[in-house]
This record gives sequence, structure tokens and C-alpha cells, in this order.
Amino acid sequence: MNDDPLAVGEGTCVHLNFALRLDDGEEVDSNFDRDPVSFTVGDGSLLPGFERRLFGLSPGERREFTVPPEDAFGQHNPQNVQRVDRDQFEEGMELEKGLVCSFADAAGGELPGVIVAFDDAEVTVDFNHPLAGRTLVFDVQIHRVEPAELH
Repeated sequence: MNDDPLAVGEGTCVHLNFALRLDDGEEVDSNFDRDPVSFTVGDGSLLPGFERRLFGLSPGERREFTVPPEDAFGQHNPQNVQRVDRDQFEEGMELEKGLVCSFADAAGGELPGVIVAFDDAEVTVDFNHPLAGRTLVFDVQIHRVEPAELH
């Protein structure tokens, strides 16, 4: 019988705490002050570039990884910055730089965009992920690794 703990890999459910920081040290998100979260490898909860870095880790291990933009939220794409007619916004709506607005995408879903500039005629909206183009530091503590339950 093999008593070695199961390591993170395909077909596993992982319980972990994590912190996500910018490369300048600014914390973006962390759950180290809360209970661990769990995900099943390949379920889409984590971006593949983050998930891949966990492979081979075992319960009790804590690691920190530097994740370049191409393995995180991608590079900033200038084509994702769009100009929208001002009359597409509610009359009297207070616009400000940094305001996040929700827009309908082609499939009828919601697409968040950040207002980066505006005047009386048009509004410039950035539809890139806010972390696009950023190198991130992913700090992770593995608590449990179990075989994933297949349904």
C-alpha cells in the first residue's frame, strides 16, 4: 500500500489558501485569513497558467510562483479599447475615469468595461481584464489533495 500523499495533478480535488499580488507587492486577492477553498483540476476555476504551477505539490507545501501575463490574464490588447457614443449611456449618468460599466456582448452576456476617458460626444472604454499585461505573484498553501469525484 502506498502511504505517500496524493499530489496535485489531473483528476484531483485541491483544498488551498492563496494570495495574488502584483509584482510590486500590492495584494490583489487573498484568502489566507479565511478557510481554504477547493477546486477540481480542469474545472475552469483557475486559469491553466496558475493550475499548471500547482502540479506535483503535496499537502503541507507552500510555494510562491511568478506568473507572466501570457500565463495569467494575457497582454493588454489595444483592440479591446473601444470608443462608444456618449448617447449609449443613460442620460444624466455621472461618468468618471475608472468606473466599471456592464455592456451586453454579442452572445447576450455581460461584458465589464472600464471607462478610461470621455467627453460630450464619446466614451473610451477598456474591455481588457484589469490585470491584463501584469506579471503576478501567486502564493499558495496546499492543505488537502483528494481524488476528484467524477459525475
